[in-house]
Amino acid sequence: MKKLIDNLLRTVLVVLVLSLSSCQKEYEKIDPGDEGQAIAANSTTAILIKNTSSYDGSFDNIVDGASCFAIQFPYTVNVNGVDVTIDSKSDLEIVEEIFDGLDDDNDVLDIAFPITVTLSDFTEISIKNYGELEKMARECIEGGDDDDIECIDFVYPITLFTFGVDNQQSDQVEIKNDLGMRRFFDELGDNELISIQFPITLKKHDGTQITVGSNAELAAALETSKNECDEDDDNDYNDDDFTLEELNDLLLACPLEVRQVIRDEVDNTEQYFEQLMTFSQDGTVVLASATTSITGTWTTSMAGNGVMLSIDFQAAADFTLEWYVYKMHDDFIKLYKDNDNKIILKERCDAEPSEVDRETLITMLQECEWIVKKIINQGNETKRLLGYEFQFMAEGTVTLGNGINVSQGSWDIGLNSQLKLSLMITMEGEPEVSYEWPISELTDSRLKFDIDDSDNEMVLLQVCDDSTDDGDVTEIRSIIMDGSWNVALYQEGEIQLTTSYTGMEFNFSTMHQVEVLINADPMANGLWRVLRDSEEGLKFYINFDTTNDLVELTNDWKVVSITSTRIELTDESDDGSLDNLVFEKL
Repeated sequence: MKKLIDNLLRTVLVVLVLSLSSCQKEYEKIDPGDEGQAIAANSTTAILIKNTSSYDGSFDNIVDGASCFAIQFPYTVNVNGVDVTIDSKSDLEIVEEIFDGLDDDNDVLDIAFPITVTLSDFTEISIKNYGELEKMARECIEGGDDDDIECIDFVYPITLFTFGVDNQQSDQVEIKNDLGMRRFFDELGDNELISIQFPITLKKHDGTQITVGSNAELAAALETSKNECDEDDDNDYNDDDFTLEELNDLLLACPLEVRQVIRDEVDNTEQYFEQLMTFSQDGTVVLASATTSITGTWTTSMAGNGVMLSIDFQAAADFTLEWYVYKMHDDFIKLYKDNDNKIILKERCDAEPSEVDRETLITMLQECEWIVKKIINQGNETKRLLGYEFQFMAEGTVTLGNGINVSQGSWDIGLNSQLKLSLMITMEGEPEVSYEWPISELTDSRLKFDIDDSDNEMVLLQVCDDSTDDGDVTEIRSIIMDGSWNVALYQEGEIQLTTSYTGMEFNFSTMHQVEVLINADPMANGLWRVLRDSEEGLKFYINFDTTNDLVELTNDWKVVSITSTRIELTDESDDGSLDNLVFEKL
């Protein structure tokens, strides 16, 4: 009997051992000291994982003023008297647009309570009034130092394993989102161990993805990414995550138009409104109005509270300050200092700053006379004023004449509606010249103006002391005024038209006048000039009134050759053919 009992006990023990061995095959024993396999629930790596999977509450700071929680959609706010339903993050841009629509920034936002907020650990809390909301907001950590990591994200799904105190695997979980990850780690006991099924993928703030294959690589990636972007946790929605480099690029890209200037609580906007600020790479900045232009200096820097723009004008104290750039959005920049000083600048890429300042151009125009070389209106050349003389005089008076007939008007140099430095002429009876003419080209003796989108163009040539210092011009004038001339040849392309001028006698006299006679009887009077075009050489101007048959000769002819008895002139037509005009002395 005893032998039978012993055999039975041996059999039971064998079965029990086999049974236990069979169960243990479902678990894997690990070495908790192996960083590649195990993570302690209270370790630094675990804390980094929790912070990375936390709920980011900074996206709606414009409404709740707190980065550690966010209001759940949908909810309703009243912004400066306008009701707005917030159904998604994109609707928050509507709130900002309403705020930005008022330059005085006296913005009012009312939330329709009750609301529900989500905390960083995804806990949901009902808020009944502003008192409760403000109390929660005061508990948030300010200055960008809260714990959540927003510059990198997990790419799900991720498989996790848990282990007990005996180092035996106890569970396997597939995590599908941040909510699952954060709650999984929150529910772990202090003594539990976790293992991740590597490799896993992480997505950085700039959209790039990285792959990590161990706990060490994971911890390094999360720790490195903590400060790689602006997490916008300072509860200032207006900082818009711009860098010093982005500010410099915007300042240099285009001129900026002044929209608001408040200094020491005094609104000086009217004094500077729509003036143009042009920042240059060499550290200079020009502030230009329709009547003035001053130059100062500028620099940018980083400070504890953000990006700074320092402006220094000796003649514009309202701009001279080290400004905090608190708004850079789309096409404008907002600057402030100590809450009582504020500037708003609007980007104006359509405004092209001139390389010449207003005072220099005024002096240049008043020094000498300016001859009309070309005027085009709506694409059609106006030859009626060819060779006419502008005289720009002090106190804004301008005359335009041909030596006999003179028109008078007013002129100024300033910025047109596109903020381009322009010659502004108003002259009754001369609609072809009464425009704001933006300067497009400038040399020592030539001015060209073009009006955008209108096919209007004007070219003026400078003539000082009637070109008495140009020996070629004075010699040609002397030859032309020494006797009478007839048309020996007039040809338009291949068409001979010389016979149309048979019997006509041309007399070129002083004051740039030309008289045409037939059988000693006057038939027409016109204007003639010889002058030098810096681009095209010596030119012979003839201008006859459109009411007579000589209008075809009106042109600024190129001088081919001149002798005491023969003048040869030519002109290239728009179609590329050559017109020829030859005078011979009678």
